[in-house]
Amino acid sequence: MTTLLAIDTSGDACSAALLSGERIEQVLETAPRRHGELILGMMQQVLDDAGTRLDALDAIAFARGPGSFTGVRIAVAVAQGAAFGAGLPLVPVSTLAAIAQGEFRRSGERRLLVALDARMGEVYWGCFEIDERGLAVARCEERVCPPEAVESPDGEGWFGVGPGWSVYGAELAARTRVSPNAYAGETICEARDLAVLGAAELAAGHAVPPELAAPVYLRDRVTRVG
Repeated sequence: MTTLLAIDTSGDACSAALLSGERIEQVLETAPRRHGELILGMMQQVLDDAGTRLDALDAIAFARGPGSFTGVRIAVAVAQGAAFGAGLPLVPVSTLAAIAQGEFRRSGERRLLVALDARMGEVYWGCFEIDERGLAVARCEERVCPPEAVESPDGEGWFGVGPGWSVYGAELAARTRVSPNAYAGETICEARDLAVLGAAELAAGHAVPPELAAPVYLRDRVTRVG
């Protein structure tokens, strides 16, 4: 039975979740710019509620980005510190994949085009399909680009998800097979969905030692801190 802690500070919401077998418990709060002061307490809360300790876990999963530059850095630093102290491996998980996983959990949509507002007139973009295991699998390379430049895979039944759709819905719909206004623009990344994907990545041997954990910004030149 896999026992894994997952954390996310990549967006406006901050969350921690503990997966133990098939059970997941989560603490989440929408608190922009307070992630640094909240996340450690959230981690301790889900551990205490489960009656377990950090060093009894199999791994820690974290949202590696893309997202807020500051938030992604916080997640990497906190995950590294906790993993070093407890002797655990880390499992980096795409923020975009976790958002797709969450939308599948809520609505059952299986072909998902995820967009986050990357500011400066751009979006973070990813395409995912839910496989036979019920897990989000990438169908395109994650990228940052203007909404007018996104691309979606062939086929029908794609559904838009993520805050980027609230900002650039018309432009994104014009470039994809998603009907205008047929999207979930308020969907956020949640640690519970990171935990599900993280457990699968751990089982596949994709964990890394703490010193190799790194953020994924997609944008090489950081001109505005998120």
